Amino acid sequence: MKAMADKFEKIRQMIREFPSGPGLYFMKDVNGTVLYVGKAANLRSRAGSYFQPSADIESTRGPIIAEMLKKVEEVDFLETQSEVDAVLQEARLIKDIRPPYNSDLTDDKSFPYLEITIRDEYPGAYITRQPRAKSKLFGPFAGVGDLRGTLVVLQKIFKFRTCGLDIREDDEKRRFFRPCILYNIKQCTAPCAGYISKKDYRKSIGDLIKFLNSKRTTVLRELNKQMEEAAKAMDYEAAGMYRDRIKLIENLDKRGTLEENVQPEVFFTDPTDALVKLQKLINGGGQVRIIEGFDIAHIAGSETVGSLVKFIDGKPFKAGYRRYKIKTVSGIDDYASLKEVLIRRFSRAAAGEELWPDLVLIDGGIGQLHAAEDAFKELKVAPPRLVSIAKREEIIYVSGKDEPLKLPANNSAKKLLQYVRDEAHRFAQHYHHILRRKKMLGEK
Repeated sequence: MKAMADKFEKIRQMIREFPSGPGLYFMKDVNGTVLYVGKAANLRSRAGSYFQPSADIESTRGPIIAEMLKKVEEVDFLETQSEVDAVLQEARLIKDIRPPYNSDLTDDKSFPYLEITIRDEYPGAYITRQPRAKSKLFGPFAGVGDLRGTLVVLQKIFKFRTCGLDIREDDEKRRFFRPCILYNIKQCTAPCAGYISKKDYRKSIGDLIKFLNSKRTTVLRELNKQMEEAAKAMDYEAAGMYRDRIKLIENLDKRGTLEENVQPEVFFTDPTDALVKLQKLINGGGQVRIIEGFDIAHIAGSETVGSLVKFIDGKPFKAGYRRYKIKTVSGIDDYASLKEVLIRRFSRAAAGEELWPDLVLIDGGIGQLHAAEDAFKELKVAPPRLVSIAKREEIIYVSGKDEPLKLPANNSAKKLLQYVRDEAHRFAQHYHHILRRKKMLGEK
């Protein structure tokens, strides 16, 4: 008991140096492996609450967390700009690291986007977790509840459609179409019935996009003015309505960005056709079900890390993801680093301790493919089917084929390979990017 009390006191000393703003905290064991990721509005207060002498963790947070605390030797943190950033980054890190004591957010649930279908003749605005190609996206948003209310407010202002109708300018039947109730309550300009020209409708959509990209000060100033006038007239119901609208508009800032809060799992949705084409692409063999993708990344120009991502039936299998610290290569040598990672991964498969994938995808060109072939030669085993894909030219190299493959951009097999490649690259980079210089690797 004294040893545990001394350990907790040491950890409390660490936490006293934490900032009091929002962010993420990380429980780590003696090896530096992340056991648990949590978010906090106040890092110092939240992380410290686990280790107070008076805390009854077993009754307040459950026996599993109490068991974890016995293994915790260090607590680290990552400060974020806002609580929304903390929510989004927590979800991404849990999906990537898969800490053993995080039971939530390990599934494929994603955060919603506000999507404007600018590819349509008459674009609509929708809340979606599965964006379509060539749409204008905003988000991801931390929650869908307020976003629904915000969409209603925006529709009152910009009068865009939210229906799923296929509306075309050359459709003569539009003249006889009866619009829905949203037109009658002045929340839509009814492009479905031809009540607005295509030019004018697309201008209103352009204004909506500008509004979403801006600080929205003009609209908020007008809403505040209307709220104050209603309050002075003692029309408190109207004042409350304007207050709620102001809050909803301000909630538009509670979102991430497409670049920083990547959700790659939401952008590829049709693997069946891709797998059939992929099997033909690599000249037969058995059915392609399990794909493993590999990438090598350099963190801050020094530390080299290898990544492994696993896809089953065309979808990410996060439990199969791995990172490797490069141990035997000094300096920057992608070929040697890749060879080390593949030997470490497949030495177990060669010994019959792990299953083989149906296909191995390497991020890179012909040089990386040859390095992969050399790794299997050193292991003295026949490799699975080997493929590499170069980033700039998007050329596909297949082991055993003399000529590389150049496929059209819309080819589903190519898109699947790009998805696996991009996921391997993101997985190698993302963890380190958002943790910056913090040394939190707990992998093999």
